[in-house]
Amino acid sequence: MRQTLNWIYRASGYLAAFFVFAIFVVMIGQTILRELGMRTGGTDDIVAWFCAASAFLAMADTFKRGDFVRVGLLLEHLSSTWRHRFEILTLSIAALFVGYLAFWAGRFTYESWQFNDMANGLIVIPMWIPQLSFVLGAGLLCLAVIDELCIVLSGQRPTYVVAVEERHARGDFSEDM
Repeated sequence: MRQTLNWIYRASGYLAAFFVFAIFVVMIGQTILRELGMRTGGTDDIVAWFCAASAFLAMADTFKRGDFVRVGLLLEHLSSTWRHRFEILTLSIAALFVGYLAFWAGRFTYESWQFNDMANGLIVIPMWIPQLSFVLGAGLLCLAVIDELCIVLSGQRPTYVVAVEERHARGDFSEDM
């Protein structure tokens, strides 16, 4: 189960990276087409959808690898017992909030599908298609937070803390800047 979950988180990170690369391809293509005097309508819509997809799909992998912005100033000064309790508290609160986000993202996208909501830009497609990345990203982040909560409840250290400590042990402080 652990390998499957880690694979899912990593796959979502790669999919997010794909959308970042796709933004690059679309922007370069747009530049070349403009220089050739050709129309490039709709590329702004595509880039906007790809930006959203890359942001939302990267959240779970980023969280699990400890690259999310976390304020650990309080936790770093607590004893191991109190730190464990606070990790459980914060992960429980995060699971509730992210679960709420995932639920309403799904509901919003379902309503877009149900009412046949169409994009208003130059590229007219059903809005539920680009909104799926929001639903998938929020759902995966919720899964990752619940996964971390289960890890901490079982008495283990959070994956994101271990990942950051391993990077620091290798002398890699690039994510801390």
